[in-house]
Amino acid sequence: MLEKLKKSLLGAPIIKKGEYNYFVHPITDGIPLVEAELMEEVAEAISKIADLDVDKIVCIEAMGIHIATALSLKMDIPFVVVRKRFYGLEGEVDVHQVTGYSTGELYINGVREGERVMVVDDVVSTGGTMAAVLNALKSMGVKVVDVVAVIEKGEGREIVERETGFEVKTLLKVNVKNGKVIIEGK
Repeated sequence: MLEKLKKSLLGAPIIKKGEYNYFVHPITDGIPLVEAELMEEVAEAISKIADLDVDKIVCIEAMGIHIATALSLKMDIPFVVVRKRFYGLEGEVDVHQVTGYSTGELYINGVREGERVMVVDDVVSTGGTMAAVLNALKSMGVKVVDVVAVIEKGEGREIVERETGFEVKTLLKVNVKNGKVIIEGK
């Protein structure tokens, strides 16, 4: 299972962002090319591990969007995007996020108290973005039913679980060693 994802990860280039080893991949960066077959494989795998009894899928801009789109089409569940742009809409909630390589603001719109959601994202590595969004959703009274990241790198999953109390499901765990992506465990 996940043969397309595994093969594409093993050939992913690595770039340094400070001390952070960043891999460049279609799921995490949209380059070099996002193939439909890869997205179908990822959506199918998520649909097998996730609780899909939700009102909405919540994804995080930018690289959660294509994952949420594929899941939305496959499962007929609408999605909303946690954006990096302030809109000033009624009920908009701002979220400060800090990752291993950036800081910034995110904005939640289109999610209301009591709604059941699944949060999806491309990768959980430092945990900063996902933890910030999950804690904001929790404070809004949103019922986070499930949390899924396609790829797990480093200790991000454990950090998010510790800081939020939510279990994070992932499809693959990877690390970067000697300038290459290594698939671990799963």
